[in-house]
Amino acid sequence: MNLGRRGANNGAVETAALETVDLRIAYKSGWRGTAREAVSGLTLRVEPGEVVGFIGPNGAGKSSTIKALMGFVQPSGGEARLLGKPAGSIEARRQVGFLPEVALYYPWLSPMETLWMYGRLAGLTTAAARKQSLELLRKVGLEGREREWLKGFSKGMLQRVGIAQSLLGDPKLLILDEVSSGLDPLGRRDLRNLMLEQKQAGVTIFFSSHELTEVAQLCDRVILVHKGRVLDERPVAELLAELRRYWVRFRSDEEPRFPAQRTDQAWEAEFTSLAEWRKALDGLPAEAVLDAGEREGTLEEYFVRMVSD
Repeated sequence: MNLGRRGANNGAVETAALETVDLRIAYKSGWRGTAREAVSGLTLRVEPGEVVGFIGPNGAGKSSTIKALMGFVQPSGGEARLLGKPAGSIEARRQVGFLPEVALYYPWLSPMETLWMYGRLAGLTTAAARKQSLELLRKVGLEGREREWLKGFSKGMLQRVGIAQSLLGDPKLLILDEVSSGLDPLGRRDLRNLMLEQKQAGVTIFFSSHELTEVAQLCDRVILVHKGRVLDERPVAELLAELRRYWVRFRSDEEPRFPAQRTDQAWEAEFTSLAEWRKALDGLPAEAVLDAGEREGTLEEYFVRMVSD
């Protein structure tokens, strides 16, 4: 199975940062051991340097896919690779920073001790592990709390520790499951700045989140999954432009030539196309127009429309 894509100029195979082909994951449930397929032939590709939001409703297969990418779940079919290496292999893991949906840490360790331990396990020297741990704890907003026991930390503070842990060793690829879980607005701002910093450094970021505002602000592209399959994938800029709506409120004694709704005092019309909106405005007397403008669409609208059966 070829998981590469040939370049347009020289025919060389370009290695994806992350790729799955017909990935299938099944779990046994019930006393009879009946198999339930959580991921059903998932095919996706993330290019080097991309920031991709992996979105979908609860039970869509996001966490199962991420677990398979990290080697925690054995697929029942298909294939997955990270940075050209088999998903779950030691070679792949060495270049990947990972944050699970629920990160559990030893409560009697401090953030500094926790990051130092993970850094040493990742192969960093003692000095490098200490230096990176201090720097990353500062970046995630835990400066001054490096020596406190984790047992007293809130969920949001533990999430900050997890984000810092995922960045140890300067990974080429970040895989983050529900990355903004538990974070307050200040924490989400810090996370956004940190992810943008990683993006500017050329790091590939693949993350799941139900915070669609964060997805819209951070991502180049979204991949929407539903019932274990890719339902849609779109560049974020293109998608938000498509979701943008244009409206006009005006007075008229006659029914307009374009679809509009009558209110007590005026007509109101909404358009999905900028050209149609301008055409409608051109056809109205200037004195009849009470107000006009545009409304930005949201990923929430797109999400609900796509997954509602």
